[in-house]
Amino acid sequence: MVTSPRSETSGTVVWTERFLGYTWSPEHPMKPARLQYTMSLAQSLGLLEGVEPLAPDAATRSDLMRVHSGSYIEAVRRAGQGPPTPEDAVYGLGTADNPVFPRMHEAASVIVGGTLAAAQEIAAGRTRRAVSIGGGMHHAMPNSAAGFCVYNDAAIAISWLLDHGFDRIAYLDVDVHHGDGVQHAFYADPRVLTVSMHQHPATLWPNTGWPEETGVGAAEGTSINLPLLPGTRDAQWLRGFHAVVPGAVAAFRPQIIVSQCGVDTHREDPLADLELTVDGQRAAFLAMRDLADEHAEGRWLAIGGGGYGVVRVVPRAWTHLLAAALDRPLAPETPVPADWIDQVRASAPRVQPPTTMGDGGDTAFRPWDGPGGTPEIGDAGQIRAQRAVDTAITATRRATFGLLGLDPEDPRD
Repeated sequence: MVTSPRSETSGTVVWTERFLGYTWSPEHPMKPARLQYTMSLAQSLGLLEGVEPLAPDAATRSDLMRVHSGSYIEAVRRAGQGPPTPEDAVYGLGTADNPVFPRMHEAASVIVGGTLAAAQEIAAGRTRRAVSIGGGMHHAMPNSAAGFCVYNDAAIAISWLLDHGFDRIAYLDVDVHHGDGVQHAFYADPRVLTVSMHQHPATLWPNTGWPEETGVGAAEGTSINLPLLPGTRDAQWLRGFHAVVPGAVAAFRPQIIVSQCGVDTHREDPLADLELTVDGQRAAFLAMRDLADEHAEGRWLAIGGGGYGVVRVVPRAWTHLLAAALDRPLAPETPVPADWIDQVRASAPRVQPPTTMGDGGDTAFRPWDGPGGTPEIGDAGQIRAQRAVDTAITATRRATFGLLGLDPEDPRD
């Protein structure tokens, strides 16, 4: 039985300096400084005033074994103690993406512990919303590390929720990369709806997440993938989101929404090719929060993910995520505090820090109005971009909406 909220807070922030121990090599694009900069920016803006962050414990072996094999967990532990062995490669360790680092198991276990703590606060009714920006390691597989991810905190937390009173969970993934590890974990489980919006798999690793990946058996229709072409901007991305996600969530009727909020969709991200602004990412976070309010009694678990604009992108975007969870919204035109700018200039002198909390992005979009409904507006480039996203929308809806009892051709669904 899901616990009804009582004496709840509006939002919980899960944070510990131990998250910073999840550090690869000096050359690796996933740098823990992005988390540190985010928390310091939120503090400089006064966003965390009166908020006591919840410090998590590390996940236990039994927690990890909800998703991962015992042999893999032991391989991670052994690799983090060194020296490297040929067996590391069998488990996806010691690669350019996943280099071995000291105490890897311990650091990755704390990341999982953060997402579990967020899930447990919501399940206990102590909060409606909880956010752990350290989480979002959505690529990790049962027997291997992948895509900078050692343990799959999202899948582990969802598994825990399924054993503690929840039987309808919607997982929404807006990272630029397909949420393959979470989809894999629940591909045959009709209790979990996984929705991933990502750059087209023909153009970006992990090369999965096609519309035809819809789930198997009783879970057919509960895996939804909306792949978007390189160059997709805010208006097209938001058109796609609103054409697919709200209808699917409403039909599924979740008790909780889990959001993976990777921000490598940004136009400045060095590892991918979508062209969102921080303004567009903020709009996505608010939309997911609103879906939780509308369909899941406000229960929203938000976690981080990808994002490699360490100074200019991640701190602003995830500060907006914290603001959304705490019901303390920040306008995109809000100035970035001078003390934070001084801090990042001292530690990253070659990077020009941002001066406002937005990029001046235009988040207005035309709602999808059915197959063939693209209006002939704007310049030729805008028309082509909208037609491209409409093609993707139609393919995704036709693959899955009928299985959810919806009309894939009707924009009202």
